[in-house]
Amino acid sequence: MKRLSLATSSPAETEELGRRLGEMLIPGTFVALCGELGGGKTCFTRGVVSGAAPQSAHLVASPTFAIMNEYPGTPPIYHFDFYRLSSCHEIAELGFEDFFQGEGICLAEWSERLEELLPVERLSVTFQHDGDDRRIITIQAEGAGPEALLERLDARQEPRNALT
Repeated sequence: MKRLSLATSSPAETEELGRRLGEMLIPGTFVALCGELGGGKTCFTRGVVSGAAPQSAHLVASPTFAIMNEYPGTPPIYHFDFYRLSSCHEIAELGFEDFFQGEGICLAEWSERLEELLPVERLSVTFQHDGDDRRIITIQAEGAGPEALLERLDARQEPRNALT
């Protein structure tokens, strides 16, 4: 398991980090997003979409009330927000897990609610407030494919942002 912690000082930096990651994502990638309200999850997602499917970046909004937004691209991107759901059983009943192993890229806000539905191979991204607009973003890779992605992202980081 590989882990990378980075600091961002503004929403624009958080979005830029997401964009750099989005440029590297491949079909079937699952990205689990965790953190408090206002932590930067949707901002980061906007960046991921701008890197993976630039034509859809303007469509990104928190899907809190819709639960899932789909952004056109090759591959398509599925953006979930499980804030309003209380358990993995509700998520399973809605059939969302069918998307998790598909050919698209999945970004799941409030992924801790997935529990045993979380794919074994994934990137887990945790957002922590560190004062004002500063965020500590920790990306952990589970599995060989996600570890290779994280190594590539780490190699592209500016030294001033890397914490570990």
